[in-house]
Amino acid sequence: MYQAKKKFGQNFLKDHSVIDKIIQSMPQNKNHVVEIGPGLGDLTKQLVKYKDVTAYEVDRDLYSILQTEFSNQLRSGRLEIILGDVLEQWKRNRSLYSSRYDLIANLPYYIATNIILNCLSDDKCEHIIVMIQKEVADKFTAQPGQKEFSALSVITSLAAIEAKTLVVVPPQSFEPPPKVDSSVIFIRKDLTKSFDESFNKFLKVAFSAPRKKLLKNLGSSFDKSLLEEIFKQLDIDFNSRPHEVEASLYSQIYTKVTNGKCNTAKRK
Repeated sequence: MYQAKKKFGQNFLKDHSVIDKIIQSMPQNKNHVVEIGPGLGDLTKQLVKYKDVTAYEVDRDLYSILQTEFSNQLRSGRLEIILGDVLEQWKRNRSLYSSRYDLIANLPYYIATNIILNCLSDDKCEHIIVMIQKEVADKFTAQPGQKEFSALSVITSLAAIEAKTLVVVPPQSFEPPPKVDSSVIFIRKDLTKSFDESFNKFLKVAFSAPRKKLLKNLGSSFDKSLLEEIFKQLDIDFNSRPHEVEASLYSQIYTKVTNGKCNTAKRK
């Protein structure tokens, strides 16, 4: 019997009703499917019934188990299993597959945020259907005004046509059970959108102290008089907290402070 390894954040989903929900949410398209962290292959078994799948597994022991379990699918080319760190794959190739794909996976909690952010910037990834920690899921799907609205919410809102929670999953649906609830989220990207790393850094500054005023947070990196002028132009209340400002306004603020004429930005 395989024992889950804490260092890889392994919690194996055993609730087949949740797996069914994930499969039912799969888009009706010709995209390839990428799975990260297939574990013991419970979700993989269902995915390969409908699509060709590329799965990334970092655990060498699980990789061996999967090679045996899916020998027929591997031989037929229906499934490819790649042993290694998926984040390193992104660094090398900037994508997880050579053509359009959808990410469908039960993600390890400890790298889930990085994986989703990479998918949002990966121009070959169109849909993201993943199980992650509920607290993190709420940040990706939150709307302005909600306390969970964060830098992750802004990025998702600007990058996606649709972002929602499909189902909340309690700890007992896993073996071993995690200490927190999980959620399956669905994101359909707008493939015409892209973001650079400096915009992500800008958002980190904007949300650096969520309970403080947005103007004060941004003032730590940019000239306050310039920011006040921009806030007036965009009709943003000077007392607004970061979670109270629409995602599109963050894009406009960023453009105005980085468009070349705004050379009064503070140097760090």
